[in-house]
Order: sequence, then structure tokens, then C-alpha cells
Amino acid sequence: MATPLVEMKDISISFGGIKAVDHVSVDLYPGEVVGLLGHNGAGKSTLIKILSGAYKADAGEIRVNGEKVEIHNPREARDLNIETIYQTLALADNLDAASNLFLGRELITPMGLIDDAAMEAECRKIMGRLNPNFRKFAEPVSALSGGQRQSVAIARAVYFNAKILIMDEPTAALGPHETQMVSDLIQKLKAEGIGIFLIDHDVHAVMELCDRASVMKNGELVGTVNIDEVTDDDLLSMIILGKNPAAAA
Repeated sequence: MATPLVEMKDISISFGGIKAVDHVSVDLYPGEVVGLLGHNGAGKSTLIKILSGAYKADAGEIRVNGEKVEIHNPREARDLNIETIYQTLALADNLDAASNLFLGRELITPMGLIDDAAMEAECRKIMGRLNPNFRKFAEPVSALSGGQRQSVAIARAVYFNAKILIMDEPTAALGPHETQMVSDLIQKLKAEGIGIFLIDHDVHAVMELCDRASVMKNGELVGTVNIDEVTDDDLLSMIILGKNPAAAA
């Protein structure tokens, strides 16, 4: 077996005496999509915020490419090539795709000015790789569709060398065509060896997009299953009843 991109081992964190995540272990391999499922309050978002540097775990360890790491803030997560795409996407609506791609990391000319031409050229290059149908380079991202906005957010992460991508409900509120666009993007990222943690409520989306699924309930891990070995009903049973089909087998 290859070395996992990420191993989160025996992770725990409490808030005000309540265990939000209780001894949870998950891992992620190159070119794999692992779905994180569970009701609101199950602990999946808290677990992933520990990986993204937003929270510090009370116990447990994180390994990246087999080496133990400490992640104290989002900058340290990015230094480990971990990028997070939140549901809100964190895009500047008034700026175009290239300006969003380089927001806070703008390219500068030798004269010390922002190099708009170079940024657009780089943006066209990365979008050509990820979403060849993207054409709206001159328009503010507020004019883009949901799927196109996801493309810009994903391009920003990948351009800056993400190897581990955390995606928070990437197809929520998207129509069928837009959902397919995001699905195609995920397939391209997988082919490049990028590992993706996909946080979702939608069992159908996880069945379609993921290789494995880890289900959480009340802060604990119900289990991790291979998608091709379970049904929608199996996943729903894990989410609602906290029953692992493998344990029942």
C-alpha cells in the first residue's frame, strides 16, 4: 500500500466539557475521495477544521506523507499543501477570476505594480487544465454560475500546489449540469493524485463522487466503508442508527 497523504489518528476535541470529536481515526490516499458523512453536530466539520488548522485537537496525532506534523493555524496547513474550499467559497465577488486566483498572493511586475496580464495568463492556463469550457475571464465572479465559481475556488487551491483538498458540500444548491461540472473537476483532481476529503449531507453525492466514506455520529466514528461495497441504505443506517454494516456482517 502507498503511504497515506493524511492520517488522523485517535483525534479528540472538547468544547465546554462536550466531546465534539471522540477518538476518531480517518485517512486519505493519493487520488482518492473520502466522504465525511453525518448529521449536523456529528463532528465531521470539527474534525476537518482540526486538519485545516482552525482548531487544535486535545489529543491524537496527524501524519502527512507518513510524518507526524503539528498544525496550529491555516497557514501551517497550507504549508503542508492542505487547502480548504468552504461552502461559502470565500471569493471576492467584485473581482474577476484571475484576481481571485491570486488574492493576497498577487504577481508583481519589476516596477512593483500588480501584473494583471501575467495573472490572467496563469489563470487561463490552470482553467484550461481544469475547466476548458470556462470563458468568463473578464467578468466579476458575481456574474458566474455556481459551478463556475467552484471552478475558480478549486483552481486557486490547485494552483498553489494543494495535494490534500477539503471540500465542504461542493454540489450543494447546484443544478444537475453544474453538479456534473464539479464532478468532472473532482475526477480530474483525482487523476492528478490529489486526495480529497468531501464533507456532505447528501448520500447520493457521496455514492457518486467518493471511493470511501467515513460516517460520524455524536462525535464518534461509526465506521469507514468502501463505496462499491455498500448501498445508499447502508450509509443512511450508519448516519441515522449508528450501525456499521461491516460489523453486522
